Amino acid sequence: MSAATKAAMQRATSAYHAGLTLLLVAACYEAVARSGVFPAALLPTLPKIAGTLWALLLDGTMLEHAGFTMYRVLFGLAIAIAVALPLGILMGRFRTVENFCLPLASALMPIPSLAWVPVFILWFGLGNSVAILIVVYAALFPMLLNTWSGVRAVNPLWLRAAGAMGADERALFWKVIIPGASAFIITGVRQAFLRAWIAVVGAEMLAASDWGLGWVIFDAKEFLNTDVMMAALAVIGAIGFVFERLVFGSLERATVMRWGMVRASKR
Repeated sequence: MSAATKAAMQRATSAYHAGLTLLLVAACYEAVARSGVFPAALLPTLPKIAGTLWALLLDGTMLEHAGFTMYRVLFGLAIAIAVALPLGILMGRFRTVENFCLPLASALMPIPSLAWVPVFILWFGLGNSVAILIVVYAALFPMLLNTWSGVRAVNPLWLRAAGAMGADERALFWKVIIPGASAFIITGVRQAFLRAWIAVVGAEMLAASDWGLGWVIFDAKEFLNTDVMMAALAVIGAIGFVFERLVFGSLERATVMRWGMVRASKR
């Protein structure tokens, strides 16, 4: 069996298990919704949620809100990565930079990103600026600390061996340090995206933005439109699932698995 065929079978098995899990959770939810334990207005059935989601997708409303949320997440995440990636590498390579930045990161990271929303509103007002800054704050530290940990985890024997073979600093960086730290870096991107995704939805609620999935949930709560709230939650979960399985999974297969830095799990 070829490696490509084996990889395709593993992906199909993984998709099957994921689908089975989602179907089981959906069946449990539907059973509770139809049991009468909660009023129908508070716990709508899956067909009602699906109908509401379909209507919002057809008129473009949900897509527009999702687009605004994705813009804030990706823009803020790009800024966080652009700052944290080189800074984390410098922290891992130079003790002076580490001694300066690590205490600051250790003090700021435990502060929940949503705790900054009222402060940022006072400083920057309402709108995109607050949501994007909250995303940057939420994504910065996971990316920074994972990159720093990855650079520190690079085997010193690899660096000495490459140096003995005449590799200069540039070759060491691209041929040894980046591949060696790549598993940590990709984990940092994953964690940064997840924290950013959580933070942006909360920021859209608290900052009273007119657009975004967080605003949809908050606005629907005011009018007890639980089906709209659940539809927005379904979109949030679907986007997160796609990024986790397709985007980050493909990135991992194209880098660390291809380089032999990690092995694919047996499912």
